[in-house]
Amino acid sequence: MKRHCVSMPSSGHDVCRLFKPGLVLAVLLCFICRTGNQVEGAEKPVFLAGAAKVEITPPLGLEIVGNWNRPLASNIHDDLHVRCLALNDGTTTIVFAICDNVGIPRDVFDAARKRIDANAAVPSANVLMSATHTHSAVSARNERKVDGVLVLDNYQTLLAQRIADGVAKAVANLQPAKIGWGSVQEASEVHNRRWYVDDEKLLTNPFGGVDKVRMNPPRGSDKLIEPAGPIDPEVSFLSVQSVDGKPIALLANYSLHYVGGVPSGDISADYFGAFSEKIGQQIGVTDDDDSFVGIMTNGTSGDINNIAFREKSAKHEPYQRINEVSDLIAKRVAAAYTEIEHRDWVSLSAASQELELKMRKPDPEMLRYFASLQGDGQSNAGAHRLAAIYGERVNKIAEGPETSSILLQAFRIGDLGVLAIPFEVFAETGLDLKKRSPTADTFTIELANGSYGYLPTPAQHELGGYETWLGTNRVQIDASERISDVLLSLLNQLSQK
Repeated sequence: MKRHCVSMPSSGHDVCRLFKPGLVLAVLLCFICRTGNQVEGAEKPVFLAGAAKVEITPPLGLEIVGNWNRPLASNIHDDLHVRCLALNDGTTTIVFAICDNVGIPRDVFDAARKRIDANAAVPSANVLMSATHTHSAVSARNERKVDGVLVLDNYQTLLAQRIADGVAKAVANLQPAKIGWGSVQEASEVHNRRWYVDDEKLLTNPFGGVDKVRMNPPRGSDKLIEPAGPIDPEVSFLSVQSVDGKPIALLANYSLHYVGGVPSGDISADYFGAFSEKIGQQIGVTDDDDSFVGIMTNGTSGDINNIAFREKSAKHEPYQRINEVSDLIAKRVAAAYTEIEHRDWVSLSAASQELELKMRKPDPEMLRYFASLQGDGQSNAGAHRLAAIYGERVNKIAEGPETSSILLQAFRIGDLGVLAIPFEVFAETGLDLKKRSPTADTFTIELANGSYGYLPTPAQHELGGYETWLGTNRVQIDASERISDVLLSLLNQLSQK
């Protein structure tokens, strides 16, 4: 008889028995079963999540942007932050870094990426950075060149460093966690601001022409016909908890431009910051727990604001509407939060792609028109009130580059897709992305990885209006379609992995 030796994993010793086919088969089956269970247990990944917020409040005395005038910052109503959420599935780490600012140029985000890569806590390609679009923050868009090389100013440098700090801190805070997501509909606070109107005087533009629609027409006017586009009422949210159910962070997404009602000279994070501070208490975070991080991101709100145009203007106290909107959305999300399932583990993946877009250029007729408004003896009495501003913008664009490269990102969190676009995106683009997405749930974060102006659809370009004007929009007419195609391709690639 032959002797057959089987190594038993529990002891590490060889067990030798006389060869008996049935006995050997039983031993081998036992071995396969036991080792298979051990490998499964050993290789089962642990899902991790971490969050952090870092202050990015600017010094007083800088210009506040977001409106046609630029008052100097004279009071800090509420501090500005970069709020970060890090996720890890055992193999891949992704991070969201959301900044309280009206719009941050790619140069600043790229500077932050260099610092993130130097820290080596997470690949910067897996970090989504965006601005919320509060209109009560100082500019991060200044351009300064020394010997032809772009140099960041003091606040831009601070932003880049604080973003990198926030990302590193969120990754350092990673802990075993559960994750869930959901959404709720809230249409009462979102209104399309582009309207068909029955008054040609409301449709004139700075280029000496007449548009088909008007941005922000007079409230309660009998000249209003109907909105020129849809709204997206969905509030999407992503929640992470510790393994024992303690909230770590909640990131929400709503397609609302901003709320406003902020006194001139005040620094404020608008409803984005107010929601972020309120949502914790709504979902059971105790007052003495300052580790929880709430985050509100801006969805596709390029043509959406908080004005109910059919109604006459009402008197509101400063910050009243910000508080009302943030209270409502926090309560609505908190109610939906109780219904979602938090999972022990989901897979994470990220993809990105550069896309080169052509820059729009003024035609000779446009240049001649603005030239006719300049010089001695020229009368501008009949010109649009913004003609001089757009004349300067058009001349700058004429002398500018022919193309621009933008960074697009797609993330997959289980069966949730998150897309990133560096423009102020129209709601219909966001709705179309949701409809065509390969994931069960999808939302888009705008003003991510740059700030390149408005992104109307080709159909909206045909209607004209503020968001389509050259100088407000700068890229080729079909840019929204090209961007959508790239993002859906990236998300489809992630879905096949």
